[in-house]
Amino acid sequence: MSATAYFASVWTVGRVVKRAYKFRFYPTPEQAGLLNRTFGCVRKVYNLALAARIEAWQQRQERVSYSDTSAMLTAWKKTEELAFLNEVSSVPLQQTLRHLQAGFVAFWDKRAHYPRFKSKRRSRASAEFTSRAFRYRDGRLTLAKLAEPLDIVWSRPLPDGVSPSTVTVSRDSAGRWFVSLLCEDTITLAPATTVAVGVDAGLDSLLTLSTGEKIPNPRHERADRAHLAKAQRALARKEKGSANRAKARVKVARIYARIADRRRDHLHKLTTRLVRDNQTLVIEDLAVRNMVKNHSLARAISDAAWRQFRDLLTYKCAWYGRDLVVIDRWYPSSKTCSACGVVAETMPLSVRTWTCRCGTTHDRDVNAARNILAAGLAVTACGAGVRPQRDTPERGSRRRSRKPSG
Repeated sequence: MSATAYFASVWTVGRVVKRAYKFRFYPTPEQAGLLNRTFGCVRKVYNLALAARIEAWQQRQERVSYSDTSAMLTAWKKTEELAFLNEVSSVPLQQTLRHLQAGFVAFWDKRAHYPRFKSKRRSRASAEFTSRAFRYRDGRLTLAKLAEPLDIVWSRPLPDGVSPSTVTVSRDSAGRWFVSLLCEDTITLAPATTVAVGVDAGLDSLLTLSTGEKIPNPRHERADRAHLAKAQRALARKEKGSANRAKARVKVARIYARIADRRRDHLHKLTTRLVRDNQTLVIEDLAVRNMVKNHSLARAISDAAWRQFRDLLTYKCAWYGRDLVVIDRWYPSSKTCSACGVVAETMPLSVRTWTCRCGTTHDRDVNAARNILAAGLAVTACGAGVRPQRDTPERGSRRRSRKPSG
């Protein structure tokens, strides 16, 4: 079989992707203690390596590589002050050095901020284990240095005959433990169709489709706002550093986690339906980072999670062979008449329906979705007027940093 025929057959059947399967687990006190020490050691090694790289650049204009920091780790373990690093698996410590190197590469490529130090309270507690630091057999996962397998709630099966390449253990601010297994999976491409849809993001309706369908905004944060405010008031009354304050903080974190879980679940179901039913999806390139500067709408915009919606839609379209077109944010989709093409001079947010001089009465959001679809199809046909999937200013703003090169 020729190479062309082979790749064509692979494309027809499906594609192999790296897919993370995340599960909740319940550690024993001994396991929790060792994993917490591992998180602390990972954070310590990361901060030490970052400090060494900053010092080398500022004082000697030298760049420190991953190999250099790996040698430093070996030396740190031999010191009396850092001898506790030997109590945990060495693999997560090496992995955090690789992550630091990847952070510098992203900074040099102007794709991210300069790497920052990890905080015990603000940073995500996690550790990554490669295949030589865990054993997965018969649905039981045992990490290095642990005598017993983790008590994992297997909410869905892993791909048949596939073993994870890496395992990431994490603990969120609500005290919940998760394990993420990275596996190779074959994604079956969705059946081809000719259906195209334009999607307009909003607040009254979370999404409005060019078909006229309006998807309600669940407003997950607003539904729990009273409980959240009560928990935050209780937290504010607790003495700093006390055990009661720590308990109150966990209660607040659990409410936030419940809101985030429901929002993520809703967006997953919504994006899956859109990708399954449509071949081409057209959305606007919204500058969410700039939009949340409007303090009157910031809370509602954050609750709508437009950025998360776009991220989910992007990778699902890539997985299932769909076309995602992102039109320019400056395209006047709301002010343009989808019937005759005339652009209105002004269109305040308070105006939800309007009548064009051609006599057509428009629902603001439906009209915008139809214009978004028309612009996206024009881009697909001739590639003019829009820059699909380009970097946005909110991403570009991360590129501008005057920190040392490290």
